[in-house]
Amino acid sequence: MSQNIIDEVTFLLHSFLLGIAITFVYDGFVILRRLVRHSLFLISLEDMVFWIACAIGVFYMLYEENSGVLRWFAVFGAALGMIAYKKSVSPLIVRGVTQIVRKILWAFAKLFHFLLKPFRFAGGKVRRVWKRSSAKGRKVGKCVKNKLTCRLKLLKITLCKR
Repeated sequence: MSQNIIDEVTFLLHSFLLGIAITFVYDGFVILRRLVRHSLFLISLEDMVFWIACAIGVFYMLYEENSGVLRWFAVFGAALGMIAYKKSVSPLIVRGVTQIVRKILWAFAKLFHFLLKPFRFAGGKVRRVWKRSSAKGRKVGKCVKNKLTCRLKLLKITLCKR
């Protein structure tokens, strides 16, 4: 085979692999969106930054391997790589990684819940004591206020008589 044909096939293979890499990185965003709810604005912003980065990556590949000349078979190769990855292993990876991360987060939540159990118990006791003491404090405060009001009235009456 001619060296030109080998270079073109290598270029096609690199564009195919770049398409797979782009879709693989985008799957990371999909997994993140499944784990953490995103607003439409944030999704749009992420997509814009992602596609700008992809355009820079594709341009760099074209510049390095083909002197910056756009070859349609390279675009076709990248699209074919994206479709092949998306239809074959992407659903399995997205579903599997999402489930694994959710299980890990669930285990950390359970561990965190278990480790904080003594603090919640102590907090409940302190809250009950605080409620009782504040209720008693309110009763004592009302009683003192009533007594002071009665004494003040008595003092006024006494002062007015003189």
